Amino acid sequence: MKRYFQKVSLSAINLYGVMILFLFAILFTFLVIFEEYRDFEQEEVLLRQNYLTAQKQHIQDEAERVLTYIRYEYSRSKIQDQEMLKERIVSSIEHLFSKKNSSSYIFIYTLDGASISDPNKPKNLAKKMAELENAKGFSILKELIQKAKSGGGYVEYLWDNPVKKELSEKISYVTMFSPWGWLVGTGVYLDEIEDLMMERKRILKERLIKYMMEILTLATILFGFAFAGMKLINGIIRNEIDTFRDFFKKSVEHYIVIDKKQIYFKEFHILVEYVNEMVSAVHQRNYELKRLNASLEKKVLEKTAKLQRQMEYNEQLVSIQDSFIKHSIHEINTPLAVIMTHIDIYKMKYGQNNYLSKIEAASKMIANIYDDLSYMVKKDRIIYDKKWINFSSFLHERIVFFEEIAVGNGHKIQEEINENIIIYFNEIELQRIIDNNLSNAIKYAKKSTDIWIELHEAEGAAVLKCSTHSKKIENTKQIFEAFHQEETKAGGFGLGLEIVGGICQKENIKIEVVSSDELTTFTYYFKKVPL
Repeated sequence: MKRYFQKVSLSAINLYGVMILFLFAILFTFLVIFEEYRDFEQEEVLLRQNYLTAQKQHIQDEAERVLTYIRYEYSRSKIQDQEMLKERIVSSIEHLFSKKNSSSYIFIYTLDGASISDPNKPKNLAKKMAELENAKGFSILKELIQKAKSGGGYVEYLWDNPVKKELSEKISYVTMFSPWGWLVGTGVYLDEIEDLMMERKRILKERLIKYMMEILTLATILFGFAFAGMKLINGIIRNEIDTFRDFFKKSVEHYIVIDKKQIYFKEFHILVEYVNEMVSAVHQRNYELKRLNASLEKKVLEKTAKLQRQMEYNEQLVSIQDSFIKHSIHEINTPLAVIMTHIDIYKMKYGQNNYLSKIEAASKMIANIYDDLSYMVKKDRIIYDKKWINFSSFLHERIVFFEEIAVGNGHKIQEEINENIIIYFNEIELQRIIDNNLSNAIKYAKKSTDIWIELHEAEGAAVLKCSTHSKKIENTKQIFEAFHQEETKAGGFGLGLEIVGGICQKENIKIEVVSSDELTTFTYYFKKVPL
């Protein structure tokens, strides 16, 4: 047997082991395919049930969200004309919650069957639809009204699908707004669920096929490792491995070669030639590396010294730049104060005029920039003490300050401020938040549009809102980063909102920015501290 293995090649020995393992791998793969396909059938049923449950929960959440909005507008509105309020709420719902070219929409009816809002049936607006039936004679609206009166629920029926332009099975969830006797609801079409289930089924099958291919690939790779671990092969090649092991152990310190007479397998004879060449090359490279390392160490030391000198020079430049900015800000303050003072004197002596208003507006904008730069320079060197501030009065004063700037730019500031809202805050930091929002609103608002400033209390917080008709902000988070500007042509340094973001983060003030093509709103939530 030993003499036989001295003549046979490793390829022939490994071939027998691979053939046996391959047969077992085929059997194993078929078993896995069978089990996975059976699991797939069960998963399809669960997916259908889970998706239908999720869609029902979604339409319930949508309807409840619209109902919450109606209650909110109803509770906070000061409009005495209820019909006007209803029209405004319905218009908002149709714009906010209904999607164009989609089967998803909100429908609203009165409890006696009058259509208030139904994007799928706009011709039925204000008509009495209490006897509305589908193609199979099912009294749809009566069933919906009954569900709404009983506290809300689901109703299944056939209805026109606005996307497919045909009758489809539909599940709707309805609820009721009692003060006005409104039925509010939305729904989902079941054929959409079927389409999605078919797509899910296709994806799951593709994943199953991919999974099977991965199993086969993994099995093929494991064949190579498996036959290498076979005891028969290990016993035969053990002597060859020991020979090479001893050689490599000695070759670390000594320049030696392997004698071919010690190797049995002919495949290893070629390997011996390569190993001997490798050892010669390694020792030659080691010699060259020692010389190269000596040269590199010298160059590294020189580069390190040069980099150190460059870093020291850069630090000096930064220090000089910082000093320049501080002195520049200080020098701006005096002439700016003189300008503002003489503007006031001129107005008292000669009255107001258009040219003077523009000069005053520009001076106030410079003053705002000066305050921003001053805050940026000082914020890390001084402590801004807090005190009790009448937020309502403070906000009104800042609006008065910016009114002439707004008028000069073709805008009017509309304010809705609840009285006597008190917060514990630092005046300088509060002014930076308010001034930068007002300044940006004036700068970016579309021509001849109003700016809305609101202040009220909600859920233990003082809520400040600033709304403008302006271009949509594409990235509402990036605008609070340093030097970021949505429109470079608008000018400025892009530091205002960075300052606002830094103060809000430090004081744990929640920020919400909602922007569309029509309206942009910045909202700040100041946590109130008990007096």
